[in-house]
Amino acid sequence: MKVIFNTKGDGFWTNKRLAVEIVDMQLGYVNDELDFGELRIYFNTKTWDTRKDGLIYTDGQFFEDVTNFLVEHELGLDVSYSEQGMQGNTYVSCDVGPKFLKTWAAKFGQLVVVD
Repeated sequence: MKVIFNTKGDGFWTNKRLAVEIVDMQLGYVNDELDFGELRIYFNTKTWDTRKDGLIYTDGQFFEDVTNFLVEHELGLDVSYSEQGMQGNTYVSCDVGPKFLKTWAAKFGQLVVVD
């Protein structure tokens, strides 16, 4: 099943309206207190190329699609875009809070952080 999030082109770093294929979501960081972390939303670079399309960061429709996905999969909604400097060429970075981390751990069994 393909997961597609759309962009509206209303972000600060792009005006592109595109369908972006999501290929993975992983935790990039979780603090020792388990109340803050980073969620990386990886996209297919054939559907979004940051060199020509810009950063997805701050796009309203993309984040609405993220929120809808989290609701559908019963994950916590204490999620927001991370700062601009945290964005990657292959992923969108989001800050996550304790509710998200708790539901993530319950769903996937543990909090695994990518290297």
